[in-house]
Amino acid sequence: MMRTVDAVVVGGGPCGATAASTLARAGRETILLDRAGRIKPCGGAVPPRLLRDYAIPDHLVVGRATSARMIAPSNHRVDMPVGNTFVGMVDRGVFDEWLRARAARDGAERIAGTFEGLSRDADGTAVIHYRPKGAPRGSPPASIRARAVVGADGARSGVAKAAGLPGADRVPCVFAYHEVIESPADDSEAFARSRCDVFYQGRLSPDFYAWIFPHGPEASIGVGSANKGFPLREAVKDLRQSTGLDAQPTIRCEGAPIPLKPLRRWDNGRDVVVAGDAAGVVAPASGEGIYYAMTSGHYAAEAVDTFLATGRGRALAEPRKRFMKEHGRVFWILGIMQYFWYGSDRRRERFVKICEDPDVQSLTWQGYCEKKLVRARPAAHVRIFFKDLAHLVGSAG
Repeated sequence: MMRTVDAVVVGGGPCGATAASTLARAGRETILLDRAGRIKPCGGAVPPRLLRDYAIPDHLVVGRATSARMIAPSNHRVDMPVGNTFVGMVDRGVFDEWLRARAARDGAERIAGTFEGLSRDADGTAVIHYRPKGAPRGSPPASIRARAVVGADGARSGVAKAAGLPGADRVPCVFAYHEVIESPADDSEAFARSRCDVFYQGRLSPDFYAWIFPHGPEASIGVGSANKGFPLREAVKDLRQSTGLDAQPTIRCEGAPIPLKPLRRWDNGRDVVVAGDAAGVVAPASGEGIYYAMTSGHYAAEAVDTFLATGRGRALAEPRKRFMKEHGRVFWILGIMQYFWYGSDRRRERFVKICEDPDVQSLTWQGYCEKKLVRARPAAHVRIFFKDLAHLVGSAG
């Protein structure tokens, strides 16, 4: 007879691993199904709140950025010091595996394999079909019954499509590509171990940005664009050459789509819920996703636990409601910002100029580090509004 478990979590990135840990700690028999060996292209920046909320040990923080440098099309540079805190930098290969291992220590069972589909047993129970890692070519897929399914399988989620979630087959995405290199032995004007560099230049990305992020002994050099015809590899090559980092040995290269907008619905009202990139929870404008992935994964797992206890499918709608109540306004603001300021080099130039403002810097870092809009300084918000309006008028003129 086919085995039946409480929950199958499809995808072992930060979202899926967090969901599996949460369910296992709640005493639920949980399978974590992960396509082993894949590392997502990512700058690896995490806010202090993530380190606190999810008890991340210090040894996983391979770098601590204390400033960001914004580079305009004219090469005008604006340094934004973080203040009395830092932005943690993690290596996704090590970080993700540690989270998966923690899920196993919490009681989840790990299976290495690739999701192939979702069907229904005679009694309506979900059946997950997957290709085990190393299975002979042409062999039938393995299957397991699950009372609930968490889709944490990334952008353009197979679970979301199989569950028939609205919009799952046409998620707008930025395509990201990065090269992980050995960090230079010494800091220079082009690279610093305590600084994240962000390039707002149309030659490197016509609608997003490029980056150089330090990861201790390694660094991520990457670019994103929603323009399918834009040559991402050539842009990274250009960035490495222009910064003198082309001489550094390349460790690995990775690419993947990054969703731009949360799905309108994350659950099927029955037994499936998605989270993380599968739900589209990557911040517009910045592309930040690790904190939002882990938070949505935790919310999804709590909802599944409630569903398993009560049998009420409507409990699975709660993760999206909770997430959007807490972060929806920030996503809306960042989406507007990306749409307008990333539209041309003229606007990018003004956007970087705005970043010189001390109020902008202070509120940006407070919002990033704690993941909430800062309401304690209304006068600063008013000043920023009028300064931003002046730049908008200038850009439109």
